[in-house]
Amino acid sequence: VMSKQYETVIGLEVHIELATKTKIFCGCSTEFGSAPNTHTCPVCTGMPGSLPVLNKKVVEYAIRTGLATHCNITRMNKFDRKNYFYPDLPKAYQISQLYLPICTEGYVELTGGKKIRIKEIHMEEDAGKLLHDATPDGTLADYNRCGVPLLEIVSEPDMRTADEVIAYLEKLRMIVQYLGASDCKLQEGSMRADVNLSVREVGSETFGTRTEMKNLNSFKAIAHAIEGERQRQIELLEEGKEV
Repeated sequence: VMSKQYETVIGLEVHIELATKTKIFCGCSTEFGSAPNTHTCPVCTGMPGSLPVLNKKVVEYAIRTGLATHCNITRMNKFDRKNYFYPDLPKAYQISQLYLPICTEGYVELTGGKKIRIKEIHMEEDAGKLLHDATPDGTLADYNRCGVPLLEIVSEPDMRTADEVIAYLEKLRMIVQYLGASDCKLQEGSMRADVNLSVREVGSETFGTRTEMKNLNSFKAIAHAIEGERQRQIELLEEGKEV
């Protein structure tokens, strides 16, 4: 029997693939479902000496999305390198915006009036796609998705239930689709959500230890994951263990 009442605290990072015809820093096509490695060039495969040129449309979509979610628009923008060594990232760094994201401090209003605050929205490039089941003796890499433009929309930890999370995602999807910035097809990966979740005792002012569940690709999977992770964390706390 649970002796204490627990509250779930959830924040989301939503990645949205933008509906541009070409990639964020080169002229390669962003078309989905083409033969592997046919939409690639020296820029998006990270060949030595190749230089990125920013796609103007990406900036326009980012600003539209920011204005539609009540954000401040950063006038002086810069990109940063996020270094990580993984086969889906041929340059060994991702071009993103850490210090000066294009949009800051917005919100999305849910039906019923609750506002989910948006911390920031930034522009970045997608990574390639690793295919682990295509061959018995290794992993194949498809770099078509490398350099496809993304918006990452980072919320504050303002959601408390799976229902609120789904409502927030549906509202966000509706806004972005209306703007024409993305088709937001979860099944094609053009809208992906990372769920940051912690639990705490009701009435507590401090947050618990959060975990991150990455790349969930349906509303059902998200609701399911939230319920499972909530239970897992509560059980650990009840047993006096650390999350």
